[in-house]
Amino acid sequence: AVGRPGRRDLTAPLGDLRIAAACEKPAGFHARFSAAGKTYRYRIRNAAQPDIFQRNYCYQINRCLNTAAMRTASEQLIGEHDFRAFMSAGGNGSYEGQSTVRTIYDIDLDIKTLHPTPCETPFNPCEINLTITGNGFLYNMVRIIAGTLTEVGLGRIDPAAVTGILTAGDRTRAGHTAPPQGLYLVKVHYPSEKGE
Repeated sequence: AVGRPGRRDLTAPLGDLRIAAACEKPAGFHARFSAAGKTYRYRIRNAAQPDIFQRNYCYQINRCLNTAAMRTASEQLIGEHDFRAFMSAGGNGSYEGQSTVRTIYDIDLDIKTLHPTPCETPFNPCEINLTITGNGFLYNMVRIIAGTLTEVGLGRIDPAAVTGILTAGDRTRAGHTAPPQGLYLVKVHYPSEKGE
């Protein structure tokens, strides 16, 4: 409560964080393991000239991406699949003996045209927001999906090849792991929420 000695005002900003709301949960609730799913966003800035002010907040690609091909490829990831090919080794355990099957409920590519600078050539810059909702994600899974879709957009991977990559379960056939700067956790979904 505000004003009580030894108590912190939880409505005050905590550095870069702010508590917007709080509620009581039953005994046994775990913020991670009780989750029914998550939504992540990955930001890609596609422009011939980099934006130095955005260097820590998005993945900057200076060659024109084929967003229609990226969208076609992304649609093949929706549903329940074994995402072994989209998992990095390491992290919290090796997943040995654990299932690598996950369900992607939705993937959205939102493309926003940016105002070009006078030296922008040879294509109009845009920001691509890749938003993915699923019941769970493997280590670096979202970043590998983003890297794979980027390579589809650059013409290095055929958009129709994504189904085969999933079936093969071979990490070397999927794209690179996109850098961490573009990754954002948007929402953690819990079963008690409306519509979950």
